Amino acid sequence: MTGYLNLILRLVIWFLLTANFSVVNIIIGVSVALLLPHNHRSRAALKDWLRALGEIVVAIPQAYIEAFQIMLRPHTQEEVTMERVPPRRTPGLIFLDIFLITFTPKTIVLKYHEHGWYEVHRVRRRKA
Repeated sequence: MTGYLNLILRLVIWFLLTANFSVVNIIIGVSVALLLPHNHRSRAALKDWLRALGEIVVAIPQAYIEAFQIMLRPHTQEEVTMERVPPRRTPGLIFLDIFLITFTPKTIVLKYHEHGWYEVHRVRRRKA
């Protein structure tokens, strides 16, 4: 089941990059998604994928809220923190984690460390 989710993730990325839904582009996208190397040994649990998709649903309204907060009240404090990568993450789930962190206006992933850490830049309101 998670193999299909990896394939769908690759197709979604392809369509976001090309912004073209013609028959030829769909055929090329499916071909590219199938030809990219797969890691058959590391199987992500369906539970991890469903949790990540649930976090995406929550991140969309959070992004709008943060955008309005930045417009209405200045955020002048910046900090760089290290966040631990959850265990047993496949490359697809790591991509989704980085996407979620970067999707919200107040945070961006600066670097993914192979030892299991994300370097995250955040903006915050100045503390009184």
